[in-house]
Amino acid sequence: MRRPRPWVIVPGIWNSGPDHWQSRWQAERETAGTDQVVRIGPASWSDPDPADWSAAISRAVASCDEPPVLVAHSLGVLAVASWLREAAHPSVEGETTVGPSAAGAFLVAPPDPAGPGFPAAAAGFAAPDTRTSLPTRMVVSDDDPYCSADRAIGFARTLGSSVLRVGALGHVNVDSGVGAWAAGRALLEEFERGL
Repeated sequence: MRRPRPWVIVPGIWNSGPDHWQSRWQAERETAGTDQVVRIGPASWSDPDPADWSAAISRAVASCDEPPVLVAHSLGVLAVASWLREAAHPSVEGETTVGPSAAGAFLVAPPDPAGPGFPAAAAGFAAPDTRTSLPTRMVVSDDDPYCSADRAIGFARTLGSSVLRVGALGHVNVDSGVGAWAAGRALLEEFERGL
């Protein structure tokens, strides 16, 4: 059996606290000591700067032993979409230059930058606008207060992501009561098996 791929954890604004599923999944891997996990470390957690977050993703990906799976939540989804757009760009000769490599991206509960609940501090972040060839899965809650299901599915369509609707799970965070979100972990593992 193949060893699990490394993970790069990409939380949302203000980082994910210790009770958030991202932090719990990271702690499980760190406690086991067998599978690599890296959390991005931007300098701008509370006043997020897209360039800072993109650079933080690049540093985290580069620190992995092999191409990782990006595990993003909330604003982290928009940061990953931006990073993916920047990671492949046309060169002067018209050929594509590929930047840092990742194996795939598991994207959970994107916020809508045009929505009323979007934090003003994150105004520099935008909705996905470019298709990616990287395998991606968008996990969508039907009652997310930060993004309608239709809008999230539109983001997924733009990226070329497969969509998985998980019912009424709010913003899929601590306030939603998902805890360690074992069902989400199973969804991530299923996604990873397909890579």
